[in-house]
Order: sequence, then C-alpha cells, then structure tokens
Amino acid sequence: MKKHITLIALLFLSLVVNSQIVYHDASAFPLLGKATQNTATRYERLPDSLKNISRKPLWDLGKNSAGLAVRFSSNSTTIAAKWEVLFNSEMNHMTPTGIKGLDLYCLQDGKWVFVNSGRPSGKVNTATIISNMEPQEREYLLYLPLYDGVTSLAIGVDSLSEISQPKVDLPVRKKPLVFYGTSILQGGCASRPGMAHTNILSRWLNREAINLGFSGNGQLDLEIAKVIAAVDASMYILDFVPNATVAQMKERADQFYTIIRSRHPETPILFIEDPIFTHTRFNKVIAKEVKEKNETINAFFLSLKNRGEKNIYFLSSKNMIGSDGEATVDGIHFTDLGFMRYAELLYPVIRKRMK
Repeated sequence: MKKHITLIALLFLSLVVNSQIVYHDASAFPLLGKATQNTATRYERLPDSLKNISRKPLWDLGKNSAGLAVRFSSNSTTIAAKWEVLFNSEMNHMTPTGIKGLDLYCLQDGKWVFVNSGRPSGKVNTATIISNMEPQEREYLLYLPLYDGVTSLAIGVDSLSEISQPKVDLPVRKKPLVFYGTSILQGGCASRPGMAHTNILSRWLNREAINLGFSGNGQLDLEIAKVIAAVDASMYILDFVPNATVAQMKERADQFYTIIRSRHPETPILFIEDPIFTHTRFNKVIAKEVKEKNETINAFFLSLKNRGEKNIYFLSSKNMIGSDGEATVDGIHFTDLGFMRYAELLYPVIRKRMK
C-alpha cells in the first residue's frame, strides 16, 4: 500500500516537473469594471466617442486601467501573467506594483482572499504570481494596473491544467457600484491594485465596481456624467471635491447631478466631502481651501434637499482616514492604511443603501 502511494506521489511530482506554462489571452475571459464596452481598446475606461470631446488630460487618464479586473477559473498549480503597459509610468510616491502591476485574488468560502501580486519590471512584463499549489479548481480575480494602461495581457497556467470561464457569479455584475472622482479614487497611492478602496469595497460587498477616478481631473466634466448615467448602477458615489474648485462646483455640480438623476430617478447618489488631509494642520493655505470646498459641497447638498430631491446622501470627511496622520504618502494621497480606513467608513453607508 505504501509503495502504491509512493508511486502515485512520484507520478504527480513528475507531471508537475514536466508541465510547462501555457499562456492564454485574457480577452477570452470576463472583464469587470467597465462603464462602457464602446472603447477603442479593451483595457481602457472611456468611450471612443469622447476622444475629440474630453480634455486631453482626462482622455489620457481614461486609458489607465484602474478598477478593471479579469475573472477566470483554473485548477493550475501555477498562475503566471504576461502583460505590456501603455505608458510605462513612474512616480516618486507610488510603488511600481500599484502603478503598473497586477494583483491576484482567490475566492474562498464566498470571500476574496489575496494570493500575490504580479510585480512589473518595465513596459513588457512576465511574472509568476503563485506556484506550488494543489491542483484544484479555484475562482480568480486579477486586478489590472491603477496608473497605467494595458495593451496586452495573457494568463499563464500549467500545460496539464485547465483555465476556463468563472463558474461562480461573483462579484455580482448586475447593478454595479459606480465611483467618480480624483487621484485618490483612481487608486493613488495604493501599493498594489487590490488596495484601492473601490476594489476593497467591491470584494467586501461582492459587487462589481466601476472606477471613474481621474487623477487631478475629477472636475465635473459633463460628458463624464453622461458616461455615468449610461450605467444602471446600484449606487453612484460622487467623490470629486478634492479636484473641483469652488467655482466649478457652483457652475457644474447641479447640471452634473441632473444628468445622472434624470435617467435614474430612484438610484441612491452619495456625495462625499473633501478629506481633511493630514498636512492641513500645518499648511494653512490648504486648510482654508479644504474648508471652503466643504462649505460649498454642503451648501449644494442642502439646496438639493430643500428642493425635494430624494435618495441623496452625504458623507462627512470627519475621521475619514483617522486622526493619527499616518494614512497618507504625501499629506494627500492614501497609503494602504488610508484606503482601508476609507473603505471601512464607506462600507456600511453603501451596504445599507445600495439597490
């Protein structure tokens, strides 16, 4: 009997050793996180129709793959990836893995569990994300880069294994959450893609999330309101205050809101204050700016309530990222700690009200 077991074990080891990694184009599998399918290439976020309409910085940021994720199933003992990024971006306050890396999660007992990240080496990348696993069927979620685009992506598995369409309908794709906002919402400066708060909330709520965060450019552009309104969402989360000026809010906020509300009269819409950034305790110019912006968004929300608007909600930035000053990289952009605290604040608000 022992000899029989030993032979089986040796046979299994031989198969593992002799297997090779075979790559499959990720376009064969579902892509989560897109507001529209009418894009020039698969891994970008804005419809091609906006190319000559949107401001160039906004249009270029739409090519970043923030919030996009590939769903697949496999019994492979190894998961690898090959991917090429569009810009090969670099920043001095965000990790390369967060900017242009990948992040793999596995579904276990109905919850998404971090497996490992695919760390980039440049514009063209190959990485073994995980190896030496038991050969059993698993459901996977592979997050794409937050601050770069993707021109090609392939998923590698053992040649002796299978990779297939997901067999479990999670995250739920019907009525996704739609987030609109700024660099923080886009994911700056998470250490890896899965730690952006929109992705955290998507996993916790097991609901698809659409990330329409545009670094420095969440300025209430009305064509983006039309993109948002085209999605039949469970909730719209509007987090533009860090980028929009007082003048822009006074000029555009009502029209931006109305574009969405006119198509979705019952869907909850959440407005969020500007975070109390950690360096406002020292930088009085920034402190004054944050105060004026928050007074403006509060006044706008009150005006909506006074005219009888329903299913609108407001989230104060008080204690948004804690009071210890340890939740940002640069006084503004969140670390993983900041994103986790922000997600913890948002979670009960969204969970209670989402359709």
